[in-house]
Amino acid sequence: MDTGKIAVIVGVGPGLGCALAQRFAHAEMHVALVARDVKKLEGLAADCTGVHHAGRAYGCDATDEAAVEVLFQNIRSDLGEPDLVVYNAGRFAPAGLLDTSREEFERCWRVGCLGGFLVGRAAARGMVARIENGGAGGTILFTGATASLRGSAGFHNLAVGKFGLRALAQSMARELQPKGIHVAHVVLDGHIRPQSPGQMGSAPNPDDMLDPAAIAEAYYQLYRQPRSAWTHELDLRPWTEHF
Repeated sequence: MDTGKIAVIVGVGPGLGCALAQRFAHAEMHVALVARDVKKLEGLAADCTGVHHAGRAYGCDATDEAAVEVLFQNIRSDLGEPDLVVYNAGRFAPAGLLDTSREEFERCWRVGCLGGFLVGRAAARGMVARIENGGAGGTILFTGATASLRGSAGFHNLAVGKFGLRALAQSMARELQPKGIHVAHVVLDGHIRPQSPGQMGSAPNPDDMLDPAAIAEAYYQLYRQPRSAWTHELDLRPWTEHF
């Protein structure tokens, strides 16, 4: 168990973000759930309760530098310095290249990549300061996708941000790992199973989709890895997915 440790999940919704928060709460960690609209977190935070700790909801636009700094100040004041930070935010607006506006393209990139930089930098600053004061390091995890590895037709809005996020994770790992901070990138190669069966769409077979709870377990195991055997990149896919 990790009683008393602090986990921050940025980009929490009813799917993977909630599953991540629940998994770390079950490990008896203090969990900060972060989303742009804090009202959407009210019910989710109540579900992220361990024996000793309850989840806390925070509103933050991850693409706003000042807002991210305030977020981490508030978390440190309320809970302490984070031991784990997960950047799980993303934005995808399906459209053909010729129909994509500059504004929408930029919004997707800002959420997909810039937000990861701002959150990752804020997390790293706190962890490095703790190390310099004789404390432990920490873990920073980024959620990627199939689009982190290849750009498909109509997916440019997603791929550009995800490519950039993967590059950011690689650079951060090479800079921070020698200091004692574990940085990892997780490629989710497949659709994530929604909470409601009615949202399954064209993939009605559950075997064709990633189970959010199973993904969350993989993130937890990344967090728990001994530093003698750290993983930098992990790819997860359903057993039916071709690759």
